Amino acid sequence: MNIYNMTFDNLVDYFKSIGLKSYRAKQLYDWLYVKRIDSFKSITNIKKEIIDKLDSDYYFGKIEIIKKQSDELVNKYLLKLEDGNTIEAVLMEHDYGLSLCISSEVGCNMGCKFCESGRIKKIRDVTAGEMVEEILVIEKDLNKRISHIVIMGIGEPFDNYNNICNFIEIVNNSNGINIGSRHITVSTCGIVPKIYEFSKFPYQVNLAISLHAPNDKLRNSLMPINKAYNLNELMLSIDEYIKKTNRRVTFEYIMLDNINDTHDCALELAKLLKGKNCYVNLIPYNETDNIGYKRSSKEKIMKFYDTLKKNNISVTIRREFGSKISAACGQLKTMKEEA
Repeated sequence: MNIYNMTFDNLVDYFKSIGLKSYRAKQLYDWLYVKRIDSFKSITNIKKEIIDKLDSDYYFGKIEIIKKQSDELVNKYLLKLEDGNTIEAVLMEHDYGLSLCISSEVGCNMGCKFCESGRIKKIRDVTAGEMVEEILVIEKDLNKRISHIVIMGIGEPFDNYNNICNFIEIVNNSNGINIGSRHITVSTCGIVPKIYEFSKFPYQVNLAISLHAPNDKLRNSLMPINKAYNLNELMLSIDEYIKKTNRRVTFEYIMLDNINDTHDCALELAKLLKGKNCYVNLIPYNETDNIGYKRSSKEKIMKFYDTLKKNNISVTIRREFGSKISAACGQLKTMKEEA
């Protein structure tokens, strides 16, 4: 097994199973995530027979950077997994630190009409260990520490639920990468049963909902998931999540010209979210050659913003990154595959 798939508790159980003390897990996490070794042979404070046992039971996963695009305050990476499949990750520099947007699946089956990733059918899940490696390989490339993680790249995280939960447990552990739970955000297009399940998840991570429409008719036309779980069902699950976690939810809303950016849409959205512990993140759309949707004008985005504000909805406009690179999620991957 890939050693990066192992949670701290997994390693405690492993060492106990071979007759060793649980403190060995702390030692190994320190070597993996603080000293950043890439071979068990580099370990100097564990007996050779234990190292040999580790070497026979586990291996070090190896993903590699095969393409990198850079713009002001942003780097976009195309990463090759061990089986040859590719995924993307995007590193953004904020005033509060470095934020990495990672992929959770190779491809995506959600089929959102405006999304470049939706053109790539799901091939397989990305393992927890591979998600960890996304962080490690990019930190090594930059020689800088990543402080925030957004699981919002290629794939639907809640379609890969168990791996996502294990990944969060691994990177949050104070003995390892030690990224605070409130610095981790998971985004879903609205798989309602998993939102209920996530409300019981014992880490205070942030939840973002890819909403993009204020009514069922429009959302059905943009996001097939809405035909399985409509807005009423989605909002009930969000209400339950907020009640159980007391955490504020983010609603992501991509601004599509003459589609979902009208004054009526803004009023409908305000009505839908009234009274909820949430805020709306308006996202200027990244246009691609393969999809016909266009970005809303700055004027329309500001009018939409003002309408939400006047109706007492907390709202932000996402800062734009990567205007000179292939900014849309999945665009770098599809460009390579279609070349």
